[in-house]
Amino acid sequence: MVVGTAPLLARDIAPEPDDYRWEHYRAPVPATLKGARVVSTEQAEAIWSAGQAAFIDVLPRAPKPPNLPAGTIWRDRPRLDIPGSIWLPDTGYGALSSATEHYLKRGVADASGGDKSRLLVIYCQADCWMSWNAAKRVLSYGYKNVAWYPDGTDGWEQALLPLTPAQPKPRDDAEN
Repeated sequence: MVVGTAPLLARDIAPEPDDYRWEHYRAPVPATLKGARVVSTEQAEAIWSAGQAAFIDVLPRAPKPPNLPAGTIWRDRPRLDIPGSIWLPDTGYGALSSATEHYLKRGVADASGGDKSRLLVIYCQADCWMSWNAAKRVLSYGYKNVAWYPDGTDGWEQALLPLTPAQPKPRDDAEN
């Protein structure tokens, strides 16, 4: 159950750009995304509870530091996610490599079952342009029922909704 419906944070609202955001991804986001509907935590929970959509997380995965001393064990930071979500890390940047773009297209096709009218809820964290970029990109692939959840896992956690450990959707050899 959602504890409150107030915005996650009192924050500035950025104007909606015509293109993707290319830098400074953790910053105030727009209130809109042309072609998509914007959902609150309360709305996202209702959609999730009804099983009406595929939820797609695009939070980037922290890269392994390049200069770790020999013998240092690297452990990825755990990601807690909305249960049932598909995690497609690194797919919300302004520019994507062809391999990452293929990974996003394949992941969204799998999540939607190939149905471009299926509701897709795309998110990351609060004040993160990654989800805005990814939702905009998914719209450009011809998906017609895209929702952007700008408060993401921060809003979900604040509402005391369940989170579960997540692993990224595996990439195939061509995407590595």
